[in-house]
Amino acid sequence: MKKTLALYGVLLLSACAVGPKYHRPAMNIPAAYEEGNGAWQPARPMPFDHGAWWRVYDDPVLDALEKQVAVSNQTLKADAAAYREALATVQTAQAGFFPNVSLNGAGTRARTHTSTGNAVDLSASASWAPDIWGKIRDAVAEERANAEASKADLAAATLSEQAALATDYFQLRATDRLESILLRIIRADARNGHIVINQYKAGTVSRAAVLQARLTLAAATAQYVSAKAQRKQLQHALAVLVGRAPADFSLMPEGGLPLMPAIPSSLPSILLQRRPDIVAAERRVAAANAAIGVAQTAYFPDLTLSASGGASASAVAQLMRTGSEVWSLGPAMALTVFDGGARNAAVRNARAAYDQKASLYRETVLTAFQQVEDGLSTLRLLAMQEKIENYSADTAKAAQKIALNQYDAGTVAYTGVITAETQALAAEQAVLTVRENRLVASVQLIAALGGGWDGQN
Repeated sequence: MKKTLALYGVLLLSACAVGPKYHRPAMNIPAAYEEGNGAWQPARPMPFDHGAWWRVYDDPVLDALEKQVAVSNQTLKADAAAYREALATVQTAQAGFFPNVSLNGAGTRARTHTSTGNAVDLSASASWAPDIWGKIRDAVAEERANAEASKADLAAATLSEQAALATDYFQLRATDRLESILLRIIRADARNGHIVINQYKAGTVSRAAVLQARLTLAAATAQYVSAKAQRKQLQHALAVLVGRAPADFSLMPEGGLPLMPAIPSSLPSILLQRRPDIVAAERRVAAANAAIGVAQTAYFPDLTLSASGGASASAVAQLMRTGSEVWSLGPAMALTVFDGGARNAAVRNARAAYDQKASLYRETVLTAFQQVEDGLSTLRLLAMQEKIENYSADTAKAAQKIALNQYDAGTVAYTGVITAETQALAAEQAVLTVRENRLVASVQLIAALGGGWDGQN
């Protein structure tokens, strides 16, 4: 008995892992941003709680809506359930470190033509497969890495839904402003139409001028109807994002677009490391690395330690008496000698899966670089465009004022005033569009950076 226990101790002390040690895949990282001064750094897992990044827009309605996303969004509830499932899988794998113990009891009564007898059996058994080659350890490491990837997936989905809500909200507010501008354009076109009709009746313009005026009014009206339809769709999208039925959700057309937040001239490179999709991709590489170790343990023998004990008697009262007990104790070892190359194929499969996950990780990092660079360049160019559009709008307003003064002086017809007014409204519409685009681009940059400028919003 003592020799057997000593053997078990030696086996445990000699336990070792046969799988490869994990190293994060190497990346050829650019030295600096193309659009800024911050230097890139290799991504590494970081916490995902980056605060309420949307508060940089200082919009109470947006703030209230964003708070509902993590609580009521059904997509995020599904991702949260997937994370809980992954945690349970980790616990299942960890159970392999411990022995299985069972207790059995049975009682029988038999009768023949010559006698009647009773039999009572009570037994307990235990079996344990010590993790000599690190198979269980690697399996737990694999599932733990998968669970961490699932947690990162949840964080990525949360950030994505929050960004989608902010984008839809800004587009809805821009549509509210657009409807107001289009109504003013429609009223101006309608006034122009009445004037042209009177001119036609007076014989000063042709019927073609009347048709052109009607066409202009119809185009503005169609654009207004399209804007109202777009607003409905955006409102419905916001309802789903906050976990509500579209029929139970509405936003009044109040409040304009928020001011564009100030973007730091130099963004810390560490922000990229917070991206949950990068963390998820890196954790899946770690899981694939552990899976190689699991596959390699198939080359080594499996050892199972088992023990059982119990008692058998003709009555329950006799179970505790000397002579009724039975027991057994011993190890069992199994080694596959020939499998037609199945183990070799399994290891190659695991290594190929690792190479795939490593490539996907590198692709995720490179895509993140691209998205940040795209966001920075887009915002820079949109800022230039907004300056031009503002200049055009100011010029159009000045022209409108001049046309009105000329009309008051009797030097131009009122149609000239309407034309100048329509041009000024069109320029205002262009400014609105570029402001909307800048806000949407800022949301996309925040998402590309993993949430916020500095992680302290």
